[in-house]
Parts: sequence; structure tokens; C-alpha cells
Amino acid sequence: MDTLSASISMLTNPAIVQYMLKGVAFTLIISVVAVLVGLVLGSLLALARNYCTSPRTRVLKWLATAYIEVFRNTPLLLWIFICLVFCPLPQFMSRKMLGLSSVETKLLFKAATALILFTSSVIAEIVRGGLNAVAHGQFEAGRSQGFSMVQIMRYIVLPQAFRSIVPTLLSQVITTIKDSSYLANVAVIELMARTKQLLSGAGRYNGTGTVNVTDVFVLFGAACLCYFVINFTLSCVVRGMQKRRKRKPAAV
Repeated sequence: MDTLSASISMLTNPAIVQYMLKGVAFTLIISVVAVLVGLVLGSLLALARNYCTSPRTRVLKWLATAYIEVFRNTPLLLWIFICLVFCPLPQFMSRKMLGLSSVETKLLFKAATALILFTSSVIAEIVRGGLNAVAHGQFEAGRSQGFSMVQIMRYIVLPQAFRSIVPTLLSQVITTIKDSSYLANVAVIELMARTKQLLSGAGRYNGTGTVNVTDVFVLFGAACLCYFVINFTLSCVVRGMQKRRKRKPAAV
């Protein structure tokens, strides 16, 4: 059996396929959690940076601006290692969970925290762009109806802002899924980390007893295909939404 055939034979092993699919699941879970939590935190940061301009609330604007600029202009990998050392761990995360050991669960929480902090700073600027796209007349219209500032934001401004940034948010989801591969540097069991683990033990699975160059291409090629299918599907969704938005004015 040549080395290429031996390497390809690993992908016919149900245990290996299941192991990689679990990595895909963890990648998606981590990415979705990072985007959802990042969306909430990023929205609060965007609101603070845009509208906390009075003397009493200006400090919130300064803090939000500092947070956004620091995280957006520094590498994600740096924050992964910082969180790995300094991030406090809730008690419920120090036990076995989701089929992971307690050590893996701790690493997962700390690395995911870094991804959330980084992603929220990017989403904050996306949301702020949506807020700035809302015409100032919408605020005046809300005040003319007797709405408070909170009601204006809740019923008029935020719905329009979020509607306009959906394609950009989906693009950020794609970026976050790719960025999750950085977590492999701290042994978090997502797709890239599992691929590296399989490669280190490839000699036991390919029948040759050694790790071959072809193992690298086959295993990382399979991981690449998984990332491509997920992100290409989301890219098609983004393009479809953008095309519908372009056709909308013509239909009116």
C-alpha cells in the first residue's frame, strides 16, 4: 500500500470521521456563542460610543472607545494567551462537560472568552455603522411622537440599524469561524486542534506505523474542506441577501 492510499484510508475510518465531525460541531458552537455574546456586548459598546456624549455619561464613551480600539488593533492570539493565564474561571466550568475533560473545559472557556472579547469589538463598529446610517430625522420623528430616547432606540433606530447590517454580521460570522482555528494553539478541541491531534497519531491509523507527508495533505485537506463548505454556504447566503436588498428599491 503506498503512502497516499494509506493516508486516504484514514478518512474511511468511522472513528476518525466522527472525531473530526465533533471538531466541526465545537467550532460552530464556539463561533455562534462568540457572535451572539459579541453582538450583545458590541451593541452596548456601539451605543455608548455613539450616544453617551453628556458630561455625566462621557466616561462611558471613553471606556467604550478604548475597549474597541485596543481589541481591534491587537492580535486575537495575544488575547487568547492573556485569557489563558489571567481569565477567572466560574466554578461550573471546572468540571467535565460536553464530553470534554475538566482541563479541556477550562481551556475551552478561557479561549472562547478571548474570542468573545475580540469579536465584540469588531461587531461594535459594525453596529455603529448601522446606527450612523439611520437618518437623524428618525430621532426627530420619534421625539415628535413623545417617545423617550430609550423608546426611540428600541422601536425606531435599532430595528433599522440591525436590518441594514445583517449581511455584514454574517460576513463576521464567517471570519469568526475561521478565527476559531487560533484556539488550536491552546489545545482547545475544535476542528483544527483535532486535526493536529489526528496527525500526531497518524501512524497508528494509516497502517504504515509512521506519519507521512501525505497524512498532512489528507487530514488538513479534509479540515480545509469542512471550513470551505461552512463558510461558502454562509457566503452564498450573504450574496443572496445583498442581491435582494439591491432589487428592493426597483420593486418599489
